[in-house]
Amino acid sequence: MAIGRIRVGIGGWTYEPWRGTFYPDKLPHARELEHAASRMGAIEINGTYYSSFKPESFRKWAEAAPDDFVFTVKASRFATNRRVLADGADSVAKFVNQGLAELGPKLGPILWQFMPTKKFDREDFGAFLKLLPAKVDGVALRHALEVRHESFEDAAFVALARDAGAAIVFADKAGYPSIDETTADFSYARLQSAEEEIETGYSDAALDDWAKRARGWAKDGRDAFVFMINGAKVRAPAAAEALTARLG
Repeated sequence: MAIGRIRVGIGGWTYEPWRGTFYPDKLPHARELEHAASRMGAIEINGTYYSSFKPESFRKWAEAAPDDFVFTVKASRFATNRRVLADGADSVAKFVNQGLAELGPKLGPILWQFMPTKKFDREDFGAFLKLLPAKVDGVALRHALEVRHESFEDAAFVALARDAGAAIVFADKAGYPSIDETTADFSYARLQSAEEEIETGYSDAALDDWAKRARGWAKDGRDAFVFMINGAKVRAPAAAEALTARLG
């Protein structure tokens, strides 16, 4: 069975507790992205959830990363944190057109994250998915949907995502739905249960299990993105590296 490219990474790269642990002592802060990108397969850019950036920022980030590296980008909260998602066309356009294309081949999926209080509304969510563009400035876009309300555990939601070719994020966090369905040509997982007392965030057995699941997500040649996000964030880089080692 063909296995797609599995990329394991972290959320963001600026985090003070990583200095002196993941980042070498006295490493200039301006070189932290360069260091993180040299050790990870991907990084999820989270700052774009809160504010817009200039094209020059995306260009600078791309230049700091190796050629085979990929950034995923968290979409603006102004597009997802609204009562009527279908009314977010302007916010979606503003987010997509701020300079994402500057990442070029290093642009991975866009993460559309919804609040835990956001319930599934078939008509509204279907209309929202139609707002998501297939490309920007000639660069193809892939979309991942992180829903966090139990009402999305619905076959109708899975069908909408599949029709749109958007991946449903697999979330490893208590209280969030863990929907493990293939709806796109890639998979996206956000693991959020690391434990600080474990040096690698997860036990050896848990990491072995995640490696097995990652291979399952990447079956039939599909790409898979696995991010170590919250839980004990100080352990995220070590967890990502430990999982990467198991994947060979």
